[in-house]
Amino acid sequence: MSAVAPLAFVYDRCASRGLRARSQLEMRMTGCHAYADGMGWALAGGRWIDRGPDALSTQRPCLSALVDAMRAEAGRREVLCLVHNWGRLATDATHRLMFQRRIVEAGGWTVTTFGETDRRARAALVVGSAGEGR
Repeated sequence: MSAVAPLAFVYDRCASRGLRARSQLEMRMTGCHAYADGMGWALAGGRWIDRGPDALSTQRPCLSALVDAMRAEAGRREVLCLVHNWGRLATDATHRLMFQRRIVEAGGWTVTTFGETDRRARAALVVGSAGEGR
């Protein structure tokens, strides 16, 4: 294992525009940063937050940008996508697995601030992905 700390890319989504939703988003982001700090992970610069209709779509511009940035770093160090909980990727299990597969294909893995991870199941996430649309 490398002596270089893993690089955590923090992702979230927020469909609502109200003050309460923004406050909850900030609390989740703060929690992710604290979790990464507690784990000794480096934080990737930038914020990847899909908002409004993008937060509900399967075409997530900010998540796509995160995956591209992750792919660029994956050859240099271990990379991961940190979310508050699985619902921050998608509430629909099929869509969540699709997003997790994209992260794995970029060379990373996903973890929640509750310690849930797909790190050990990464190989299973890409099974059957050949030929599927992305």
